[in-house]
Amino acid sequence: MSYTHPQQDAAFVLRHLIQFDDLCSQLNLQEVNAELALTVLEEAGKLGADVIAPLNREGDLQGASIDEQGVHEVKNFKAAYWQLAEGGWLSLTADENYGGQGLPNVLGTAVNEIWQSANLAFALCPLLSVGAMASISHHGSDWLKQTFLPRMTSGEWTGTMNLTESDAGSDLAAVKTRAVPDGDAYKITGQKIFITWGDHQMTENIVHLVLARLPDAPAGVKGISLFIVPKFNVDAAGTITDRNAVNCLSIEHKLGIHGSPTCVMEFKDATGYLVGEANKGLMYMFTMMNHARQAVGVQGLSISERAYQQAVQYAKDRLQGTRRDGSRIPIIEHPDVRRMLMSMKSSTEAMRALALTAAAEMDRAHCDNAAEHNARVELFTPIVKGWCTELSLEMTSLNVQVHGGMGFIEETGAAQHYRDARILTIYEGTSGIQALDLVGRKTLMDGGKALNNLLNEIQGIVDALEASHYPEASLTHELTKALAAGRQALDLLLTRSQQDEHFAGSVSYSFMMLMGYLCGGWLMAKSALKAHELMSHSDEDGKFLVAKQVTARFFCEQLLPRTASYLSAIESGSACTMALSNEQF
Repeated sequence: MSYTHPQQDAAFVLRHLIQFDDLCSQLNLQEVNAELALTVLEEAGKLGADVIAPLNREGDLQGASIDEQGVHEVKNFKAAYWQLAEGGWLSLTADENYGGQGLPNVLGTAVNEIWQSANLAFALCPLLSVGAMASISHHGSDWLKQTFLPRMTSGEWTGTMNLTESDAGSDLAAVKTRAVPDGDAYKITGQKIFITWGDHQMTENIVHLVLARLPDAPAGVKGISLFIVPKFNVDAAGTITDRNAVNCLSIEHKLGIHGSPTCVMEFKDATGYLVGEANKGLMYMFTMMNHARQAVGVQGLSISERAYQQAVQYAKDRLQGTRRDGSRIPIIEHPDVRRMLMSMKSSTEAMRALALTAAAEMDRAHCDNAAEHNARVELFTPIVKGWCTELSLEMTSLNVQVHGGMGFIEETGAAQHYRDARILTIYEGTSGIQALDLVGRKTLMDGGKALNNLLNEIQGIVDALEASHYPEASLTHELTKALAAGRQALDLLLTRSQQDEHFAGSVSYSFMMLMGYLCGGWLMAKSALKAHELMSHSDEDGKFLVAKQVTARFFCEQLLPRTASYLSAIESGSACTMALSNEQF
């Protein structure tokens, strides 16, 4: 169950795909460069491996608990949390005006991978705090920023998001939680479910971001406002006073992430503060949700990396079969085990490349051509969240399979990764919601412009491979075919959705998965091309550069052809999907 951060691959992506030094120059961060970034990752890797990862199994076995004093986190989680906080790890990307370090989002994302791989349940707490800080920073008043952000940046207080209600689910138009004006504040009444880290004892206060309706609010999503509701009230100076009327009623018993308390929260005339303008809460919350959705995509990468490392170690240790000389054979030498390990290795590398590329686009949106980069962020978000998490289910399942019967036994730990990964395709918007977002808001609404721009960029890598006479022709060939499938899928979406009201919804999942594999193939091919160039004129590790090219070839030969099957499903349309009546199911 040990974990080691894949520093070499993260460094390769930052240096050669993201071009981190150029990005920092564009952001006017003159003192930040790749050398600093790698030092940060090295130190984070040590903390993740030595402090946070050893608590992963403990969290799964013990889980959070609740009594009359509230929710109690897993033993030793608090000490680990304060090592994160006191080390400044929660402030990496936060606003410098409120105690943050102002480092690029892409570096924060690379560090977040470490926490999530080390201990997914534990790392959900700082993940949500960072997202809550982003919403307050973008939309809060000066008083809200000055009161809450410094304490959240330091880690003294944590943050949550409270959206879901028992009879609303993902349909936020049905939110019933009420907010009634009360002087300069509001009284919040209602109940929220599935609130991650909604209560605990690790910090002296918890800052809840809550969606609620004002008395005169219009119906539907246009009538939702966003409020800060702290666990403990604060005075005008931000000093904690008395307990607010917000409590955790119960915690859920779950398939996985047992160390993360999932709370039912009750607000009974709790004091809250309006964030921004009334009735714009959903838009404000999307600042946090988009951050969280990309972060959940990173969780898909992270749990896949953790499972891959476990599978490799087991495959090297497990002996099965005998050579002619009588020596036993480690199963890593068996071709089918190699197939599984290569699938895991190539998939995690593709996910890492995509997650960090998407994170860098969020940074570039603060530079020139902001509209273009924002459009790319919007396009990447459902792909990162949807594809990476769906793929993580397969990768953690392969880990169980590599272990064979031992993988089905809880004591080996392989099952925990599989169980923990299962939530990732559900929370922060299911895969179906991500797919609908991709085909609807991100593709049909702009007539495919943003996606076409991406496809043209992928064509640029195909052209570069051909111009360089890249030695492995299969890589170029498979990427060319997958790109053609992507263009055809886009054309079908734009044309047939005009004629068939069910077409977009019926093909959305296949469309999202096709684009995910295509993006993965694009970035793996780009990585292979760069690794091939570096072989002749750099002092980088030659074995790593060779392995990068082999892994890219495997992805393109073995996984990228899946785009053809997804295209076939898209071509089939909605007829069969919608053919049965409700009674026939």
